[in-house]
Amino acid sequence: MITIRKAEERGHANFGWLNTYHTFSFANYYDRNYLGFRSLRVINEDRVQPGGGFPSHSHRDMEIITYVLNGALEHQDSLGNGSIIRPGEVQRMSAGTGITHSEYNPSKTDDVHLLQIWLFPDTPNLQPSYEQKQFAIAQNPNQLHLVAAPKGKNNAVTIHQDVELYAGILHPGQQIYYCLSPQRHAWLQVAQGAISVNNNSLKAGDGVAMSNEEKLVISASEQAEILLFDLS
Repeated sequence: MITIRKAEERGHANFGWLNTYHTFSFANYYDRNYLGFRSLRVINEDRVQPGGGFPSHSHRDMEIITYVLNGALEHQDSLGNGSIIRPGEVQRMSAGTGITHSEYNPSKTDDVHLLQIWLFPDTPNLQPSYEQKQFAIAQNPNQLHLVAAPKGKNNAVTIHQDVELYAGILHPGQQIYYCLSPQRHAWLQVAQGAISVNNNSLKAGDGVAMSNEEKLVISASEQAEILLFDLS
């Protein structure tokens, strides 16, 4: 079964410094048909203007992944971490019993374009933790790179949930395949460009939920960047 979530149907808010689209219900946006998918709770596509950012705020009992598409995002948190996140890098923050952080666009000229992803953890009240790694996604296109997984499988960042997250950049005309194990589900998010999956055309901002699909055939009609979640 395949269910497409069209980009133009997402929630939207523009605060001037932040232009954001919500794949699932978030903040003041509510859609009872899109409260999340499996353990996936949030996919927000954010564009933050130069000098703008999210002031210090708190989370708990959530796995938070930041994936930057263009520009750079500065991060600081109550664990003492401070970093700059750029394309090709994946940041994971386990909020657990509670963490406070801020995110800021340090550029004076360029927007930062990113995806904020939240997943429910498999265990409540974890010790808060943070991790950031770089992956050769652009240098090795036309394949899926495992960027987040339980126990840091294959040098991915560690997430505390039965989910594997893959990222990939596809060149026009290229095709890749992914096999889903029985009883597994997938969510594919088109971050940039245009693709088809099992003959369903998708463009930037579109997402698709897939269940009972043994094999995914992903083809790029133009340069594209995708995220694929393999979920229990």
